[in-house]
Amino acid sequence: MISHPSRHCTVELHALPSRIGQVRRIVSAQLRYWHLDPLIDHAALGVTELLTNVHRHAQPDKLCTVEIELLLDRLTVSVHDHDPRLPEVRDVDPSSTSGRGLAMVAAVSESWGVRADGESGKVVWFTLPAAQPPVATPGRMRRRVTEKPGQRFADVEHGVDVRRAGHAAARSAVAG
Repeated sequence: MISHPSRHCTVELHALPSRIGQVRRIVSAQLRYWHLDPLIDHAALGVTELLTNVHRHAQPDKLCTVEIELLLDRLTVSVHDHDPRLPEVRDVDPSSTSGRGLAMVAAVSESWGVRADGESGKVVWFTLPAAQPPVATPGRMRRRVTEKPGQRFADVEHGVDVRRAGHAAARSAVAG
């Protein structure tokens, strides 16, 4: 059973430097809420680079939408802006202080791309693998009865949420 097959979060903003930092914190908090802490650094770097591109290059305005979606085992982060021009990864001079954003997104992501969105702009996106640890299903417990000389115990093995450290299987003194 899949308890949360899809999770989705959307933020609209003007890509100004102060707002970019706020969105980075929102993305980080959302991934923490979804228990995807290992993805925070790469997702925050990627969304920062995409929003910086909107800030530096988008015309006619800096209005954009950031979407993060967890679908099964894949996190997709996308930024939609109103500029129909598609970005390109370009060769930059080693001494240049800019121009590496999309190359960094490509380096930290599983995949990335750009798609035109009709006359309303474009969407630049990247994906990260999001294999989640198994989560216990409350109604499904395995039961094993162990008999020891002079004692009978029923060990009930609860599915353990591995995100909680120190959580152990329960033991019961009731046999059967």
